[in-house]
Amino acid sequence: MTKTYLLLLVLSLFVVAYVPRLFPMLYFTHRKVPSWFSEWMKYVPVALFAALAFKDVFITHEQLDIAWNAKILAMILVALVAYKSRSMALSVITGLASVFLLSML
Repeated sequence: MTKTYLLLLVLSLFVVAYVPRLFPMLYFTHRKVPSWFSEWMKYVPVALFAALAFKDVFITHEQLDIAWNAKILAMILVALVAYKSRSMALSVITGLASVFLLSML
C-alpha cells in the first residue's frame, strides 16, 4: 500500500464518519426542534444501552440463556445498587465484581 492510498483511505473514512454528524447540525441550527421530538430523544440513550446490555446478559452463543446465568444475578444486583446509591461508579464496580465472583462459581 502506498502512502497516497493510505492518506485517501483515512480522508475517505473521515468524510464518511463526519458528514452524517454535520448535516443534522447544520439543518437544526436555523430551525426549531419540535418539543415532541426533544422529549422522544431523551429516551434514545437509555434504549440503546438497554438493548446492548440485555443482549449481552441474555444471549450467549447465539442462544437465549436464562437458566443458571450468572450475568442475570449480577444485573439484578447492579440494578439494586444503582437504584439505592444513584452512583455510576459504585454500580460499575459492583457489576464488575459480581460478574467476576459469580463466574468463578
